Amino acid sequence: MLGHPRALYLIYLLFTTAVTVVLAILAPTGLWIAAILVALAILGAMDLRSQHNVLRNFPIIGHLRYMMEFLRPELRQYFFESETSGRPFNREQREVIYKRARGEPDTSPFGTMRDFEDAGFSFSQHSMAPKTLDAAHARITIGNSQCAQPYSSSRLNISAMSFGSLSGNAVGAMNRGAKLGNFAQDTGEGAISDYHREHGGDLIWEIASAYFGCRHKDGSFNADEFAEKANTEQVKMIEIKISQGAKPAHGGLLPGKKVTAEIARVRQIEQGRDCQSPATHPEFDTPRGLLEFMQKLRELTHGKPVGFKLCLGHQHEFMGICKAMLETGITPDFITVDGAEGGTGAAPTEFEDFIGTYINEALPIVNNCLRGIGLRDDIVVIASGKVAMGYDMVVKLALGADMCNAARGFMFSTGCIQSRRCHTDTCPTGVATQDPRRAKALEVMGKSLQVRNFHDATIKSFMDITGALGVSSPEELAPIHVYHRPQYGPAETYEQMHPTVAPGDFLNDRIPDAYRRDWQRARADAF
Repeated sequence: MLGHPRALYLIYLLFTTAVTVVLAILAPTGLWIAAILVALAILGAMDLRSQHNVLRNFPIIGHLRYMMEFLRPELRQYFFESETSGRPFNREQREVIYKRARGEPDTSPFGTMRDFEDAGFSFSQHSMAPKTLDAAHARITIGNSQCAQPYSSSRLNISAMSFGSLSGNAVGAMNRGAKLGNFAQDTGEGAISDYHREHGGDLIWEIASAYFGCRHKDGSFNADEFAEKANTEQVKMIEIKISQGAKPAHGGLLPGKKVTAEIARVRQIEQGRDCQSPATHPEFDTPRGLLEFMQKLRELTHGKPVGFKLCLGHQHEFMGICKAMLETGITPDFITVDGAEGGTGAAPTEFEDFIGTYINEALPIVNNCLRGIGLRDDIVVIASGKVAMGYDMVVKLALGADMCNAARGFMFSTGCIQSRRCHTDTCPTGVATQDPRRAKALEVMGKSLQVRNFHDATIKSFMDITGALGVSSPEELAPIHVYHRPQYGPAETYEQMHPTVAPGDFLNDRIPDAYRRDWQRARADAF
C-alpha cells in the first residue's frame, strides 16, 4: 500500500509539515520553500476530491498527464509530424503559403516528399507543347443575361469568414490585401463590419439564415436595410448561404464570449449571448422559394450578381433546384460549392467528420447536373474547399468549377499557425479571436501585403501549371486532366470515375444511370 499514490501523498504531507516547522524555527528566510510545499499539499488535497479519476488516484503528479495533453498538438506539429502527414493542412502546404505570403521563393530541394503510389494521390500529365496563358484568363466575369451589373472577378477570392469568427485586424488585413490585389473578400454570414469597409476592398456579402446586418428584431429579413447596404459600390455580389462545409444542415454558432458590443452592433444581436444561426431559412423552404428569394435580392440590388452557397448533400435536392430553374426561368449568376472537409471556425466533430460531400466528389455532380439541364454556361461555379496552392485550383477547375475561394490559405497568410483554438477566443496569433490584446499582435498593414502576395503567387502557380498541361485557357481544363490513385489498381482520370453528361441530356431523357433515380425523385416544390 505504501507504493500507492494516495499513500505517497500522505507521506509527502507529513514531510511538508515537518519541513515547514523546521524552517520556521531554524531558517525563517527559507519559508518560501515551505510555501511552495504547502501549496502543492493543498493542490494534492483538492485532487483527492477531484472529479477526474486520474487526479484522485495520482494527486499532484496526475497533473503532468493534463499538461502533456495540452501540449500534445504543438509537440506533434513541431516535432513528430512529417512534411506531408499533418492535418488538416500539412507542414509542406503551410510552408509554401508562408513563403509565398512573404514574397520568398517557394522552391524545395532534392525531390518530392510525397508517395506517388499512395492511395488517394492525385496528379496530372504535362504536355510536350506547354502554353503560356494570357493574363486575362486570371479573371472571369460573373453575371448572366438576368444580371444588370456583372462583376469581373479574380479566379481566386477570399472565402466566407465572418467578423466575430475572425478578429477585426484579420478582417481588415484581408480586405486591404484584396484591395491591393484586385480580388474580393466574402464577408461570411456575420454581416458587413467597419473592418470590411475601412480599406475599400471588393465585397461578396453573404446572407445566411439569421440575416445578420439586414434583419428585423424578430430575426426576419429586412429588405429596406438590405437594399441600403447592398447598393453601396463596395458590395459586388450577394451570396445566399444554404449550408456550409464544416456543419451542413446545422446552422452556425458564435459563442457568447466572442459576442462583443461591436459584434452585437454589427449583427444586430444581444451582447454576450450565444449567437445561433438557424439551420434553415425563414424566408423560403423549397427550391422554387430559394430562387424567388434570390430574384428578390437581385431586384433590390438593381441587378448585381446573386447566387447561393451549399455543401452538397442529397443529390435529388440539388436536382430539385435545377428543376426549379427550368420551371421559374430564374437562373443564379453563380453557385458556390463548399466541401465537407472545409471549416475555419468550430463545428460539432461528427458533422465535421461524417456529414456532407467532399469537394472533389461534389463538383462533378454539380457540373453534370447544370450541363444536363442546359444551363452550365449561364452559371459560374465556385469551388470552396482546401484550396491552398495553384494545383488545388487546377484540380477544382478540371472537375467542374470556374474559379475558387480560399479561407484557411488566407488565414495562414495573415499569421495563422493552425493551433486549432479558433473557438476558444485564445488564438495565439490574433487571427481568430476577439481578445483585443491578442488581436493587436496582427499588424494590418504588413499582413495585408502578405495577403496580396499569397493571392498573386497562387494565381501565377495556377496559370503556370494550366499551361504546362498543354491547354490555352482554364476553360479547357477537364476531368481527363486529373488522375487519382485508388487504394488498389492503377490511377484513373476523373473522367473515368464519373459519368459524362452532354449539354441538355437531362432534358432529352439521356440521363446516366448514376443520376436517373435522383432526377426522377427531384421536385421543384420541396427539398
